[in-house]
Amino acid sequence: MRVRVGIITALVAVLSVSGIAFAQNRASGTEALLFSLPFMVLGIALAILMIVCQWKIFEKAGQPGWACLIPIYNLIVMFQIAKKPEWWVILCFVPFVNIVISFIMIFAIAEKFGKSGGFAIGMILLPYIFFPVLAFGDSRYTG
Repeated sequence: MRVRVGIITALVAVLSVSGIAFAQNRASGTEALLFSLPFMVLGIALAILMIVCQWKIFEKAGQPGWACLIPIYNLIVMFQIAKKPEWWVILCFVPFVNIVISFIMIFAIAEKFGKSGGFAIGMILLPYIFFPVLAFGDSRYTG
């Protein structure tokens, strides 16, 4: 999940910067700001959506919701929710291994909430749809 959010946030940042560069070559700074503003607003809105969803998922699992705001601690809590070893957090700092560990964690979290593997794949490919469904839906944590 964090990988997906990071990639989308980076993409929004690149689009914003490229929009500013494009607009500065052709227009004034005000037009550059107006061109990149929707991308920045979209990125902020998606980030807030994911924070709210994580907060709600943490609370459903009996964990403190504020834990989603602390960068490494939120991984520890997610591994606790997924019933995976907490030392796997170290593996999240190893390139390419972190992607596999994230997939395993997402599949385990979906399973703990009574969802199928297909739902977990949806959480990976379409997180802005499936995380709100998990957070605000009627699923219960069975960990």
